Amino acid sequence: MKTKTLSLKQAIKRWFTPPEALTAGSYHFQAPPDAPAPYRLHLRLEPDRSGVFIINAATVLHLNPTAAEYAYHLVQNTPEEEVASAISRRYRINPTQAHQDFVKFKEQIQTLISTPDLDPVTFLDFDRLNPYSQEISAPYRLDCALTYRLPEGADAAYAPTKQVDRELDTREWETILDKAWEAGIPHVVFTGGEPTLREDLSELIRYAEQKGMVSGLLTDGQRLADPEYLDMLLQTGLDHIMLNLDVDNLAVAAAVKNTLAADVHLVVHLTITAQNAARASWQLEKLQQSGITALSLSAAEASLQPALQAMREHSAALGMSLVWDLPVPYSAFNPVSLETAAEEQPSGAGHAWLYVEPDGDVLPAQGINRVLGNLLRDPWNAIWQNSERRGQRQ
Repeated sequence: MKTKTLSLKQAIKRWFTPPEALTAGSYHFQAPPDAPAPYRLHLRLEPDRSGVFIINAATVLHLNPTAAEYAYHLVQNTPEEEVASAISRRYRINPTQAHQDFVKFKEQIQTLISTPDLDPVTFLDFDRLNPYSQEISAPYRLDCALTYRLPEGADAAYAPTKQVDRELDTREWETILDKAWEAGIPHVVFTGGEPTLREDLSELIRYAEQKGMVSGLLTDGQRLADPEYLDMLLQTGLDHIMLNLDVDNLAVAAAVKNTLAADVHLVVHLTITAQNAARASWQLEKLQQSGITALSLSAAEASLQPALQAMREHSAALGMSLVWDLPVPYSAFNPVSLETAAEEQPSGAGHAWLYVEPDGDVLPAQGINRVLGNLLRDPWNAIWQNSERRGQRQ
């Protein structure tokens, strides 16, 4: 059989014709059981060719088009030579350079696979994308308020129980997680109220992990003072925790100590109040010395905004990462309503993330009481389209 030889004209045309664009959608890879380090990869390719890459249901990477294409070939197990050829043609770079970049990308992913206690949302050292600016096919995160119940002794007025008439049961929440995963949402955060009051919390974390989702928990931390309870949550697949810090609560102090010793990413949330503002900087330094590297801050009242800004600057000087886009535990001060005007929608709300109340109603974000639909009863597409339409009217 004769091998067809390309003419010079055909060869030039082939070089200057980029490969077909990758098809937007979800792609998955499961390492074989005999692999030295078993791992799972999930990739969501957007129509603009950017990507969301999930490693071991524990870390979400936001990728620009070049990195997303490397991730696609990694998931598809494409031979390195074919990857180099495709990348060099699409981006007009030297094939040797394309091959080196792909090898470097694979090495970075392998490092992330083997690194414990990672930030659940990470960027590689490719050109960074603002994950809240471009058009996307689905949110990056779903915040699930499992309950608005609070621990015994807490004032029930601190949680918005009047907004809901019931709590969904375990199977209903699993249905919501199914819909979220099918829509391409890679990350779920369990919040409340106090979500550790739900006896099925570990079951829901396990269900999310088995699907491949990254899972987080927002809690007052009191139950995490019990090492066995914390270990149970971690064994079911919990990836990160935000702990609402009450410096005068010994159980919370024990929870911080236990969580720091565990293989899980920890964010501490601290509300600046008139009572603690004077010693807040000292508390911040103690947190940093204890090993806490990630912090969420809010103010109890508008007059404390200067103190809040000073704390943000101080945390940056201490080398701590500020987390601003996670929901925060409801409290006596409800930081959402204090820092957000009634009609102002934070960047990313209703777009990069959505919030589900205990009865399944979907809001753009915690504290923004505009119902987009009910995720248990309504089709996902209708809720997402409703969110996009409302976002365009902001």
